[in-house]
Amino acid sequence: MYNRCNKWQIITRLHLVLSVTIFGIFCFSLVGTGLTASAAEMSEIQQRGYLNVAVKDNLRPLGFKDDNGNLQGLEIDLAKHLAVDLVGKAEAVKFQPVANRDRLSVVLDKKVDFAIARVTATESRARIVSFSVPYYLDGTVLVTKDASVQQLSDLSKQKIAVLNNSSTIAKVRYYLPNAKLVGVDSYQEARERIENNAATAFAADASVLSGWVQEYPQYRLLPIKLSTEPLSVVMPKGLQYDELRRNVNQAIARYLEKGWLQQHSQYWGLP
Repeated sequence: MYNRCNKWQIITRLHLVLSVTIFGIFCFSLVGTGLTASAAEMSEIQQRGYLNVAVKDNLRPLGFKDDNGNLQGLEIDLAKHLAVDLVGKAEAVKFQPVANRDRLSVVLDKKVDFAIARVTATESRARIVSFSVPYYLDGTVLVTKDASVQQLSDLSKQKIAVLNNSSTIAKVRYYLPNAKLVGVDSYQEARERIENNAATAFAADASVLSGWVQEYPQYRLLPIKLSTEPLSVVMPKGLQYDELRRNVNQAIARYLEKGWLQQHSQYWGLP
């Protein structure tokens, strides 16, 4: 399956490349835009003594509630670790669960200081918010329970479920041009298609399908990503938030350098 040493060497190099790219977007975003966010400045955060952070609460293994109702996951761990660096203790963070559609607006509307909620850093989004250096490299992967499927080529002429109107469609067509794509409207429908032998595999984001195989252990991920997409902390624009952005970026860079993010990604079963 995975060669962990080579895998993390590749990921480290990708982190460096993406960090430079996102940092360039970040620098550009400080100027050339009239939209100003209104989250708390660093001095205000330190004075009140806690962070307000938007997270997911229904997305294993990034952010979800355990059986006792407590928030768990890689992004929850990251928020607590940032709280230690920014305000002095891991418990000094108030979590605000958000729907996907609200992940950017809660930062712009002063409802949170920043968001760690499975947001992919893109050029279009960088026009209205700022992004940290990536804390995880997401991407399209495939999940299956068919034991005969061991590598990508084994799916070359199989039926593969994909979410309707998703960017995943183009990626699967590029790597598997002869496969038959089966459109579905939800992850549940994709699983039903596989269970009913109407599809052999399902293609979607690694961060989501990692939770799928944890919930349904009869499934497994194929050891290849069809794309690389950086997940980053969402922060407000404006020079008054420069210290906040700088502190967050420096902290994440340290977590990458010391292997903390790698270790926690592995702990939560992320590929």
